[in-house]
This record gives sequence, structure tokens and C-alpha cells, in this order.
Amino acid sequence: MLSDWIQAARPRTLAAGAAPVAVGTALAGTVTAIDWLAAAGCLAGAVLIQIGCNYANDAFDGLKGTDGPGRLGPTRAVASGRISARAMLVATGVVLGLAFLIGLYLTAKAGWGIFILGVVSLVCAVAYTAGPYALAYLGLGDLFVFLFFGLAAVLGSAWVQVATRGEALPWTWLVIAAAVGLQATAIIVVNNLRDIPTDRVAGKRTVAVRIGDAATRHYYLLLHLTASTLLAVAAWQWLPWLEVPAGIAWVGGIGCWLGLRRRQGADLNPWLGRTAALELVTAIALVVVLTLAPPGRSGV
Repeated sequence: MLSDWIQAARPRTLAAGAAPVAVGTALAGTVTAIDWLAAAGCLAGAVLIQIGCNYANDAFDGLKGTDGPGRLGPTRAVASGRISARAMLVATGVVLGLAFLIGLYLTAKAGWGIFILGVVSLVCAVAYTAGPYALAYLGLGDLFVFLFFGLAAVLGSAWVQVATRGEALPWTWLVIAAAVGLQATAIIVVNNLRDIPTDRVAGKRTVAVRIGDAATRHYYLLLHLTASTLLAVAAWQWLPWLEVPAGIAWVGGIGCWLGLRRRQGADLNPWLGRTAALELVTAIALVVVLTLAPPGRSGV
């Protein structure tokens, strides 16, 4: 059924794909006119890669038995038998294939650097849970999310807009991209915190499994505090109005941590969506502030 495919795409967390593209495009808008077709291509490509990653995760975790009967999170389509692993893998290929085609268009706009970034993103989307050395099973999932849903998505989207200028991206853009990546990483941390018992049994050595429950909760708080600090640095060095999203990130991060710090198991599920919502709200605030920035301000 269509509802099964929608649920497998994990819509509550798709902000992790959309938010960084919006921020990267807004950063570029401070120095150049926005090519909205290219921006739409970046958005579609990022969301398709995330959906493809989620589909692949559903398929491979189901095949490996990670999403077994004791799972505390939302029911997965393959593990529950609602969608076959074969159908899910075919859908993964279709979705990532569409992302690849969009990447070809973006390559024509911004050069081969975008092509390489896109191909690496596609490979890692599958390698996240596929094979004997899957990133998530080695504890590299958090790093993957930070790099691709933070640095790569923000700076890649910005580069698509400004590539023809032939200028290096300002370092403050990197700071903002890192803040977005840290908030995105916090989403996967909630997921992995909830799944510590079942992941440990399945041999999935996430960061949460490696450091334990209590340390993971402190790690979650640290991600949010660091993100808000980076945005404050960007405000101090560039646009004072960036204090608004910095404040949202700080207050929201503390609030989410207080909300989940004593919760266990399935009670953590609502905080997965709320953590994603915080990233989206912070991104919207960033977009508004950057849109109102004086023309020609690069962030240097």
C-alpha cells in the first residue's frame, strides 16, 4: 500500500534533507541572484537521497534481522513483511537513480565537483547499512549524517548558486553548515539512543551502543549546545541577526534534552520528530535572517 511506502520514507525526519538545502541557498542569496530551478534541483536531490537511504536502511536492517520483533521504534516495512526486501531494494535503486539524474543537471550548472559529491553521497546512502562494513554498524553513522546532511548539503547547495563567480566560500558559511549538520546528527542520536538494546544484540555498534545510554544523552545535549555556539560565532563575525537562530537552537536544544533525558524505549519516539522539527525551525529562522541580510554581504 502507498501508506507503507510513505512510512518507509520516514517523513518526520525529511527535514534533515530539506533544511540544509534551504540554508545553503539562502547563504548564496546574500551574494548573488538565486537560480530557483537549480535550488529546486538541490532540494529534490537531497530529499531523494535521504529517502533512498531510508529505503536501503529498511531493506538491509530487515535482511540482517536488526529490526526484529523487539524493535522499539516505528514498525519497518520489510521486517514486518508489508513490503518485500526485493521490492524495497528496487525502490531504493529507482529513487537514487532519479537523484543521479538530477545530479547530472546540477553538474552542468556547477561543475564536476558537484558530480563527485553526488556520487559519493549516493554510494554512502547505500553503504550506510549495506554490506559487512556498513557505516551505521561500525559507528560511523553520526559522522555520515554530519558530513552529508550538514557540510555537503549546505555548502553544495550554495556552491551550485555561486560556482560561476569563481570565489572561495566564506569560512562563516562553513560554520553555519557545521551547525546545521550537528542538529541533523542529533536526530540520529535519538534514534540510536532508543535502539541501544536491540542494536547491541544485533551487533550494530552505533556511537550510542559504544558509549552507553547516559553518555549518549550528554552527547545529544553537546551537539545542540555546539550548534548554537557556532551560530553565535557566525553572528559575532558576520550578521548580528544570526543571534535569532542561535537562540532558537540553544533554547530548543535544551528543551529537547530536558524532554528526553529521562525517557526510555518507545517513549523516545516523539522526540525524534521534535528534534527534526527543531532543525527545521532553526533553518527557517536562518533563511529569514539571511534573506534580510544587506546585499553583497558574503560572510567574510
